[in-house]
Amino acid sequence: MNRPSPEHPDTAPSSAARRPSARRPSPLGGRKPRKDDLSAFATDDPDSIDDVLPGPGDAPLRLLIIGINPGLWTAAVNAPFARPGNRFWPSLHRVGLTDHLIDASRGLDLADERHLIESGIGITNIVGRATARADELSRDELREGAATLVTRIQALRPQAAAIAGITAFRTAFRQPKAALGKQDTALIDGWPAGTQLWVVPQPSGLNAHENIDTLAAKWREVWESTSSAD
Repeated sequence: MNRPSPEHPDTAPSSAARRPSARRPSPLGGRKPRKDDLSAFATDDPDSIDDVLPGPGDAPLRLLIIGINPGLWTAAVNAPFARPGNRFWPSLHRVGLTDHLIDASRGLDLADERHLIESGIGITNIVGRATARADELSRDELREGAATLVTRIQALRPQAAAIAGITAFRTAFRQPKAALGKQDTALIDGWPAGTQLWVVPQPSGLNAHENIDTLAAKWREVWESTSSAD
């Protein structure tokens, strides 16, 4: 759905830091969007933001992080979880998944992209269309996106996949009673046996039930369920 989408790589990194990114630059050229910029990104484009995924020669995915869909700020700078106030990057840093606090508010730096990939972390979405809020997505959009995601998981084969948002997960995967945490993948048609599936809370500042510490604890649990390729 969201480009780039390479096949699962088999070899360890080699001169990875010097590789150019396959991702498009920020549409705003490195500046933060203004309020009047955002409406231009509320379109039907199914590829409003590029994925962060390994390419040939990169380490296999240890963790694939899956958002519900891009927000308008995220689409405006072509960077995941980019809106200031989102607790995603602070919570990842708090638990040590990144060695520094990534600021994606103007776009994702090549060095930060490489840091994620070399750590075995990828990022994608269930639906690629950008909206102001995830609840603007239809049930059909979510379910179509979920079916596409399962096919991509079959190709990428991460050790674990973590979807950030329980309400959308329940709709997308037809699991109305699902709770946060590790999921029973036998309930999802086509899900590969070698990939764990977790659901973690939505990290948006609109989610008043969570803070950076509670989100970090969820990420720690997911990360510790996987193993380093070293």
